[in-house]
Amino acid sequence: MRLILLGVSLAIALAGPWFVPDELVRGAPFADSGLLGTDFVGRDVWHQVLLGGQAMVLTAVLATGGAYLLGTVWGLAAATTPRALDETLMRPLDVLMAVPSLLLLLVVATLAPDGALVWIVMLIHLPDIARLVRACALEIATRPAVEAMRLQGESRWRITTGFVAPSMARVLVTDAGTRLTGSLYLIAAVSFLGVGVPPDASDWAVMVDRNRGGLFLNPWAVLAPALLIVMLAVGLNLTMDRILKRAHHDRS
Repeated sequence: MRLILLGVSLAIALAGPWFVPDELVRGAPFADSGLLGTDFVGRDVWHQVLLGGQAMVLTAVLATGGAYLLGTVWGLAAATTPRALDETLMRPLDVLMAVPSLLLLLVVATLAPDGALVWIVMLIHLPDIARLVRACALEIATRPAVEAMRLQGESRWRITTGFVAPSMARVLVTDAGTRLTGSLYLIAAVSFLGVGVPPDASDWAVMVDRNRGGLFLNPWAVLAPALLIVMLAVGLNLTMDRILKRAHHDRS
């Protein structure tokens, strides 16, 4: 079931634009023509579904991956430096965490130029990831294996990259599934509210918002993109849970 949920939604999101005709024909709003009828401006809903997921998925993946890359470096640097530098690195992130993520996203997305959504979502995830990495690194640094490596004369860089970072991989993978789902939620929320996207954009969240007025005329204009967003989020979480259970079983 998890593979069906994730596979179908990802296939439509990533490969969908390849199957859309170059010239799109418009008809009457909320008509019965086509596979899923038409939307609020007469466009074929199936074509809009095929076009509407790629940007959302790629933005979420790039934002989450970038946040982990930067947050891992930031957290490891804070955990392996003197106390004063640790405080200097972490205090700005504490200030950033005090701002509600959706509020920050809406304000910055309104002021930022087009294409900045990836960087905004990265900024939102950065404090949590950096704090998680720092906490894991500080705990791992107290283990006997790390002390033995220090006594053998291993450098701080080799200890960090050779033992500390790999030891926290399972924790970060566990967090990654939830974090990626959170990215999808943030991107869908800001698109649903119409911030930073055209009102007639080919986007699953925008489709839900713009077509809800015709829900009883053509429900598929709302249900199809909404179901795909839910399938993607649920399928992703179930898949990550299965990967973690299998890794735990293999380790045991």
